[in-house]
Amino acid sequence: MSALAWIAVCVFVAAYVLIATEKINRVAVALGGAAIMLALGATDAEHAFFSEESGIDWNVIFLLLGMMLIVGVLKRTGLFEYVAIWAAKKARGRPFPIMVILIVVTGVVSAALDNVTTVLLVAPVTLLVCDRLGVPPVPFLIAEVLASNIGGTATLVGDPPNIIIASRSGLTFNDFLSVLAPFAAIVLVVLVLLCRIMFRRAFRYDAERTAAVMALRERDAIRDPRLVVISLGVLVAVLVAFTLHTLLGLEPSVVALLGGLLLLALSRLDATEIARDVEWPTLVFFAGLFVMVGGLVTTGVIDELARGAIDAVGGELEPATMLLLWASAGLSAIVDNIPYVATMSPIVAELVNASGGLDRAQVLWWALAIGADFGGNATAVGASANVVVLGIAERAGHKITFWGFTKYGLIVTVISVALAVPYLWLRFFTF
Repeated sequence: MSALAWIAVCVFVAAYVLIATEKINRVAVALGGAAIMLALGATDAEHAFFSEESGIDWNVIFLLLGMMLIVGVLKRTGLFEYVAIWAAKKARGRPFPIMVILIVVTGVVSAALDNVTTVLLVAPVTLLVCDRLGVPPVPFLIAEVLASNIGGTATLVGDPPNIIIASRSGLTFNDFLSVLAPFAAIVLVVLVLLCRIMFRRAFRYDAERTAAVMALRERDAIRDPRLVVISLGVLVAVLVAFTLHTLLGLEPSVVALLGGLLLLALSRLDATEIARDVEWPTLVFFAGLFVMVGGLVTTGVIDELARGAIDAVGGELEPATMLLLWASAGLSAIVDNIPYVATMSPIVAELVNASGGLDRAQVLWWALAIGADFGGNATAVGASANVVVLGIAERAGHKITFWGFTKYGLIVTVISVALAVPYLWLRFFTF
């Protein structure tokens, strides 16, 4: 690699250490790292602001902004309180059954929607449920974001890396559903069992609080029935447009932004008040992180790492699959999986073609998808949904530290990827 590439690596590692140790505010670190990358010439304005592969992913930024506006309006209707009371009563106030409900709902919804959208909708409900029952919300939020990344793996539209893989490989929606959905369901069950062990101290049962919740009527929580109807109508329209965005010719980010602005106009609420609910620090952090990772892409660092890993297996399909699986999980834990998958896709395509385009060689695409998607669970900055939930928690007064998330996420990631080894081997190399 060039001297500039090594300097870019040093800048990224230093920024990552500062984010992990939390010595300096993560937003300041991300912006500072981005500024240094630009000043050194590791990236430039053209790459940082306009490149699809190495720049700020504006689709992610505006998707988040649009959904944050919708959530901001929904919060004022009382709908989240309604759902929180309903969930608590269904589980009869027992914390672990509530966590199971939230994990399953998050995982299933994330398969149909972008996982970031899912956590934006579920996290406020979680905070309210935990407040009602007097239990710490952090374990519940961590469990949900892990479930969102697992559920998003199941379908072509569940996680942005899957969309990139589908466009490069020619794999269809049904291909993803048949190969990844069954495995994602298995891992979701494993997650529930792991959460029972990892968060056992959080499942405190308070009889008095439970009795108070059971006495509540969900309907009494609705403060503005008219706005509930309007908000749900706009939300459903946005979700339908997400699934039909290829036919409509609209990016999900445009759909979310149009939906957010439309709901804001129809709600007649003060736009300034709604804007205060937007997680602006989270959006800025993402922008800085994208520029830093873009510096690694532009200088060829990620490409060198990927090619080195592939060359190490000498073109053998089975070793290549396993190395690609674990390498993708490891790299996606420290860099955003979107630019990583965008960089790796042409290399995987070459490997598949070198294997004669055999059906069995398609396993390389599945190894890339599982590794990149599940690897995002390993650290607090491994996936977009993780960063969003950390921002929501901090704003609510329940800060989740980098290591507070990572010590659980790493366990789930290692076990999930380890389970993928026999799954891929049995499905593609045995039968």
